[in-house]
Amino acid sequence: MGAATVYADEVKRVRSLGVETGDIATATGAGVGTVTSWARATRRPSAEFRNRLLELIAIVDRLSRTMAADYVPLWLNKPLPALGDERPLTALGNGRYKDVSRLVAELENDSFS
Repeated sequence: MGAATVYADEVKRVRSLGVETGDIATATGAGVGTVTSWARATRRPSAEFRNRLLELIAIVDRLSRTMAADYVPLWLNKPLPALGDERPLTALGNGRYKDVSRLVAELENDSFS
């Protein structure tokens, strides 16, 4: 199994949870066509895009353990006051993984219940 195939599998898995190709593009800074080529295993992400993709995958995995899977894409697209009313996808695309991760940690710790 080549590296491109591994990334393709991960992109497809994230999309199967309802995260759209455009959302992945927003979170990684890549174009929609580039994300599509990752999903088709015709290209693999370059270093900068790869890091952002892996951050998105980590967040999606954590969220899917704390909420219903169909709510994950909604949460990622919702402006959040804790992010200065920025959407988590946009924050990830702007290199703010740690800020988004902190919010997810609060959900994991049931701070909001």
